[in-house]
Amino acid sequence: MKLIIALIQPERLEAVKAALAEVEVFRLTVMDVQGFGRQKGHTEVYRGHEFAVNLVRKVQLMIGVNDNFLQPTIDAIIKGARTGASGEVGDGKIFVLPLEDCIRIRTGERGGEAI
Repeated sequence: MKLIIALIQPERLEAVKAALAEVEVFRLTVMDVQGFGRQKGHTEVYRGHEFAVNLVRKVQLMIGVNDNFLQPTIDAIIKGARTGASGEVGDGKIFVLPLEDCIRIRTGERGGEAI
């Protein structure tokens, strides 16, 4: 089992959800987050004054998958999150971590069955 953490642009969320549905991944957790990478923030104008915004809004997805769903899930996230044909800086990142256990609270099922 693996835990996939993906950081994507907020406006790409619906496209990512649609791509995940195509590969039959329907369970995910979505969180609004802020951070920066190569973008290093941006400048905005408010009431005539320019100021730096150091943190960029992103959406974080957390998806627990069995090993046989790992690559299709990654491919779907890339398909939905990439902007343009070759992508752009700020499209996001995908982290894959080992998932030691998963427990469904309602039934007590464990492991891959609980996902």
